[in-house]
Amino acid sequence: MDNSPSNISCSIMNCNYQSCMCYRPAPSIFAPTLDYTVDVPINLAKSLEGKYFVGYADNLTFGKGTSTWARLYNPPNSGVNLHVTVWTVSDVSETPFRAQIWFNASAPGTPQESNLITPANTALCPLPQPRIKLQYAVEVTGEPTGGIKAFVRRAQPETTLVDDEQGKFIFPPCGSFLIFLSNPETPYQAASGRIAFGWWEEPIRT
Repeated sequence: MDNSPSNISCSIMNCNYQSCMCYRPAPSIFAPTLDYTVDVPINLAKSLEGKYFVGYADNLTFGKGTSTWARLYNPPNSGVNLHVTVWTVSDVSETPFRAQIWFNASAPGTPQESNLITPANTALCPLPQPRIKLQYAVEVTGEPTGGIKAFVRRAQPETTLVDDEQGKFIFPPCGSFLIFLSNPETPYQAASGRIAFGWWEEPIRT
């Protein structure tokens, strides 16, 4: 019996090899026969390069006179610029909430590091490691200082805030992109939420 790729291909197509004499070679995903010209989305390109990461901070408790925050922080001497691609605020129930977005601000409370981070491209070996830190703090008092409060979003309970920045927010070493959550309309009500980010890291060329 002929087990050549062409015969196997014919059998898969319910083609009787002996009667139809199918001589077409089996298709191959490894050796394409066509030349392609395509536009690759920037996020896909950065993922293919091993520069794109996603992560989140969970159980961000606030309310009863306190706030919470999460940020992408670019450490000194990281050697990369941070490009913020997408951010979401979700799983806030029971209370309306406000999200302030701050650039390069000092945040209240003691930062903790989230380990809920992964490269988007898991086909690489070894897996790339992010240089950007995903930090957060819960039940803090006061507001961020310094930097710039770039914009503010408000949402109702069980509403997800999401925005695709397409990498246009760029932060050098020592910079940060911070989301600060509070519930000023119901300040004595307890709440919690989740903040997630997608970003890529571009080496600084000297």
